[in-house]
Amino acid sequence: MRNLIFILFITFSFVSCNLFEEKIEENAIARVQNKILFDSELKEVIPFDASTEDSLLIANNYIQKWIKQNLILEKAELNLKSEQKNFTKQLEDYRNTLVIYTYEGELINQRLDTNVSDQEIKLYYEQNEHNFDLKDDIVKVRYLKVTKQAPNIKKIRKYYKSTKAEDVEQLKEFSHQFAEKFHLNENEWILFDEVLKEVPINVSDKSGYLKNVKYTEIEDSLSYYFVYFKDYKLETDVSPLSFEKKNIKNIIINRRKLELVSKMKQELYQEALQKKEFEIYKNEENKP
Repeated sequence: MRNLIFILFITFSFVSCNLFEEKIEENAIARVQNKILFDSELKEVIPFDASTEDSLLIANNYIQKWIKQNLILEKAELNLKSEQKNFTKQLEDYRNTLVIYTYEGELINQRLDTNVSDQEIKLYYEQNEHNFDLKDDIVKVRYLKVTKQAPNIKKIRKYYKSTKAEDVEQLKEFSHQFAEKFHLNENEWILFDEVLKEVPINVSDKSGYLKNVKYTEIEDSLSYYFVYFKDYKLETDVSPLSFEKKNIKNIIINRRKLELVSKMKQELYQEALQKKEFEIYKNEENKP
């Protein structure tokens, strides 16, 4: 039934538009001058599980787009000069770029050492510390959101701002059982903006807030939010190493990629030079 409706729709659409004045080829859907759109191409753009209605819509949109594209292409072919349509060099350059890029990618996959030690990361950070100014405020924080019906709210008020190990363990146990959302790794630096997405803190001066608030409790109609700030760094402060570790690792690996490709090119050049696989011709004006 779906195929029948599809065929009827296509036939009706294009007979009514008078697009075919001659007998069309079998399995042809549309024609622009001598270019034919076949149903095999159309079937490729229609998802297998699409409904009849969606199939008709997708088919019609594709056909109209195909016709318009080929109409303007025909017009361009007629109106542009031959030199304007000659893209041989551009296509060759593009192909060469893709071939070289693919080869370099294979070389990198085969030879690149992606292991970066903590010592390398630390050394890079110390040598380039001036490049790691923060762009945003960051915090070490623990927070949790619990419903007002959760048990032991009084204990939570004690635990969430405590530095005692046993209290922190109690808080973790409670959070896993009853908290709707929580973040308890206060040794990890995270963006203050990420906290603000999770906790409805009303703050206009973020730096002033962090300087003056150590912990806070907020409530809405359904939930309590408990937040404890262990530490903070403000925008324009030097970003801590632990916050930049992943970024520095990527920088080191990318630098290795560039060095590997550069070394490969130089070795290839020297090898070809020794084997006399290339030569540079000089005319009289270029001779010393």
